[in-house]
Amino acid sequence: MAQYSTTLDGVFQAVSDPTRRAVLGRLGAGPASIGELAAPFDMALPSFMKHIGYLEKTGLIRTRKTGRVRICTLERGSFDLIEGWLRDQRTIWAGRTDRLEQFVTATPDRHRDKETPA
Repeated sequence: MAQYSTTLDGVFQAVSDPTRRAVLGRLGAGPASIGELAAPFDMALPSFMKHIGYLEKTGLIRTRKTGRVRICTLERGSFDLIEGWLRDQRTIWAGRTDRLEQFVTATPDRHRDKETPA
């Protein structure tokens, strides 16, 4: 788990904010300018740019300047980190639920043996 720690913390913090999640959702449809991304939000552009900066710092998006316009694109490879962590968690929890199922299905048999008078 330690291999994920700092980077994964930043990624989860990035996606914990609804504005940043909306930006990521929009970028899933393709690249967009800062102006296009900021339009649906009722906030000042400098505040919005903090969200863009955080997404870029965590590696979820990339920005490039074309003339006077800054274009944002989704860094799909960055989502591999989340996918890997979730895969590890699924493996852990699948094993735990399998053991729980075995315990639950085996337990009534032992109790029935004890409850039946000899």
